[in-house]
Amino acid sequence: MNIATTRSHSKSFSIPNILTVGRIAAIPVVVGCVYFQSVLEGPLWLRWVALAVFIGAAITDWLDGYYARIWDQQSAFGRMLDPIADKLLVASCLLMLAADNSIHGWTLWAAVVILCREILVSGLREYLAALRVSVPVTKLAKWKTTVQLVAIGFLIAGEAGEQLIPATTLIGIVLLWISAIVTIYTGWDYFRAGIHHLIEEDEG
Repeated sequence: MNIATTRSHSKSFSIPNILTVGRIAAIPVVVGCVYFQSVLEGPLWLRWVALAVFIGAAITDWLDGYYARIWDQQSAFGRMLDPIADKLLVASCLLMLAADNSIHGWTLWAAVVILCREILVSGLREYLAALRVSVPVTKLAKWKTTVQLVAIGFLIAGEAGEQLIPATTLIGIVLLWISAIVTIYTGWDYFRAGIHHLIEEDEG
């Protein structure tokens, strides 16, 4: 095994990548706690456990990128896994919240918009990557992600959170709609970039 291969393996098992894997491992814990509390009518403290694990997972979304930059531990494995972990966390939580009726009625459309945007962006990124075109994440997109995670956090707290803050679920729903609206705008940026390069490729 040469030096380059050794460095590649060490980066794959770096702390940033371990944090990313930890974010994926947190998903069944969050979903399981919400499921047992809501669907199987378990104790409300399971909501707090789900929220605590979700917050920990959300924090790793920032920490893995931060440590990868300051320690120069960025890797192809990390770049591939990080967006997958983000989308799995958000999609799983939204689906579970819809199943337990925390998200219902018109609010389901906000969740659908968010999920469709994630699928659209994933497809466009794959297409643009094949063209070796990179679309940087904008500050607005980062704020969208933050609002989205905060919204899901409030909705996970749900009935348990209502005991402390009466409008917990309402706050979560409002933030989810704000996130969905911003999602449409940021998704359009990716779509426009994809169409631009598609037209250039056809003309070429």
